[in-house]
Amino acid sequence: MNSRVNRLAMAVGVVVMVMAGHAAAQAPAPSENATINLIRLLVSSGVLQQDQAQALIQQAEAEALQARQTASSAPAAHPAEPGDVRVPYIPAVVRNQIRDEVKQEVMAQAKEENWAQPNTFPDWASRISFEGDMRLRNESRLYSNTNSNEFFDFAQLNEDGPYDVNQFTNSTWPPILNSREDRENMLRLRARFGLNAQLSDTWKAGIRIGTGSDSSPVSTTQTLGAGFGKKDIWLDRGYITWTPSDRLSITGGRIANPFMSTDLLYSNDLNFDGMAAIFNHPFSNDLSLFGTLGAFPVEYTSDASTPSFDKQDSENKWLYGLQVGADWRINNSNRLKGALAYYQFDDIEGQRSSPCEPWSGDAECDSDGSRASFMQKGNTLFLLRDITLNPSVPSTDTPNPQYVGLASEFNLLDLNLTWETDLFNNMKLGTHLNYVHNLGYDESEMRKRSAGFFANNLDENGEIESGANAWMLSAALGNSMDMLKQGDWNVFAGYKYIQPDALPDGFNDSTFHLGGTNAKGYFVGGHYGLADRVYGSARWLSSEEVYGAPFEIDVLQLELNTRF
Repeated sequence: MNSRVNRLAMAVGVVVMVMAGHAAAQAPAPSENATINLIRLLVSSGVLQQDQAQALIQQAEAEALQARQTASSAPAAHPAEPGDVRVPYIPAVVRNQIRDEVKQEVMAQAKEENWAQPNTFPDWASRISFEGDMRLRNESRLYSNTNSNEFFDFAQLNEDGPYDVNQFTNSTWPPILNSREDRENMLRLRARFGLNAQLSDTWKAGIRIGTGSDSSPVSTTQTLGAGFGKKDIWLDRGYITWTPSDRLSITGGRIANPFMSTDLLYSNDLNFDGMAAIFNHPFSNDLSLFGTLGAFPVEYTSDASTPSFDKQDSENKWLYGLQVGADWRINNSNRLKGALAYYQFDDIEGQRSSPCEPWSGDAECDSDGSRASFMQKGNTLFLLRDITLNPSVPSTDTPNPQYVGLASEFNLLDLNLTWETDLFNNMKLGTHLNYVHNLGYDESEMRKRSAGFFANNLDENGEIESGANAWMLSAALGNSMDMLKQGDWNVFAGYKYIQPDALPDGFNDSTFHLGGTNAKGYFVGGHYGLADRVYGSARWLSSEEVYGAPFEIDVLQLELNTRF
């Protein structure tokens, strides 16, 4: 930068010399006063107007006269000697104007060449940050040859239905899950990219997009192939956050999971639609209390046009959640964290319809909207429609097109406990216990709600095979749990047990038992840092049914993960 300023100063000097020569050729004879000569030079170069110059000349002459009078009355000055330099007096106003002119020219060139303020950006750029991750996965799904081959895909039935369950009027099978044919070496991709904007000291907003084979809320993984066709991009997050204090933040939109939880209940890819207030109150450097209060619309009653004058009542489905917990640093090597949550899934259970007559032209029944918007598998289900018999045909010949709904209510207690400890040689050990109990599980209420028309989870005597409990115990050991640097590593193992109606099957991990409930088994694996922000993973998950027909599924996943 100094070399640029020196070159500019040299250029200014050359210009002044040229202008001085030009002025000497055209201006009146030079004055003995150097200041007057400089003022005339500025006039000839266009820097000063003539009237301004005249005023400055008068001021300079007056000051020069005063200086001569002062000098004549003062004691004799020391006579000039060889090598002395005489510096003429220049008024302050002229000095300031020359300084301002040069400064403006220097700053103009500095801004144009971007060397006055290096490494600076516009204000908006300093308030925006980006994040993203990529995961390439090779996945194999291995099924036991002894599995039953009669597992209905009720989620697909609801999507494509209604399905006629009367075997006398419909000879086709409903959608059936694959339970015996392996799927090996499926190449799958997850790509996510987000933008976060700090709008002010207390407001921020963010957007994240991600891949996904469909609109499933529990996975953003895209299976590759499909004839090299382009892949879908979905809005994964979009939120606004207000932080009125260091202890409280309120977020709304499509937001990250605001609760302390595990994938036993909520998939790691699951985002929540709605509002959440999150607080954190430190009592000391070692102990703090935290909590979350949230309300999330699961599904609104559709207002789409249908070929019927009778419309469904507005019975929107909501999830309300309240969690409180504590984070305690016992000492420099041990940390304990725990939280207890209550989740109420309001109106998520199905409803048996009033009598309806699809055979006479009814386009829908009044309980069709109570079917779950998304399911995986495992929950106890029942037939939603109460279809009356057609009196004009034999009783066995009345079609019975059906949807299915959840038989149980879901009001969950969720307990999470973690313990982290530092071991020898920079080793770390982390353990996690998660227990879920469904307070809404009541078999007598399920029978009343369904009128006995269950679609699954019955034994040969017609008794419900289900339960209200789920739990998971896991542990991880390594030199890092974050996997940010080359050489970081850890290994992990755990066990899950999930009864059919312990929790809604639509929101938990989509990998263990390929999603849902009515599953138990173990998982093991490890991570290793190949480079900074790049790590490899291997994971083996082995599961089987808790109740019912045999259904064993093993899953192997080999991954390359990156974060930026």
